[in-house]
Amino acid sequence: MELPTQTFQVTRADLVRYAGASGDFNPIHWSDRTATKVGLPGVIAHGMFTMALVGRAVTAWAGAPDAVVEFGVRFARPVVVPDTDEGTEIVVSAVVKEVTEAGLTRLDITATCHGEKVLSQARATVRTPR
Repeated sequence: MELPTQTFQVTRADLVRYAGASGDFNPIHWSDRTATKVGLPGVIAHGMFTMALVGRAVTAWAGAPDAVVEFGVRFARPVVVPDTDEGTEIVVSAVVKEVTEAGLTRLDITATCHGEKVLSQARATVRTPR
């Protein structure tokens, strides 16, 4: 069973807000000059910000934040965020892999940007809604 796809818009302003909240002011998250100097295609989103957006999708599917029992990802590809008003989009989808007798639902999650997977091994376990 597939769950409804969720799309998140990510702009440079979001990266600035996240940097302030997280304390991660690495210039690869705000300076094209620095990002390209170290071999990146441009400014990239914080990996943990990307994971947080996917976590938001999981909590929406689960119906409540406290329904999430387990959540994990691996970072596969950076999310490049252009310096435009639109920024970029992260599209999150999931399929139900199993519903256990204990009332847990296991999800396999896919997160993409421009059709390319940005996370691998993205999985969550949530309490099955009653």
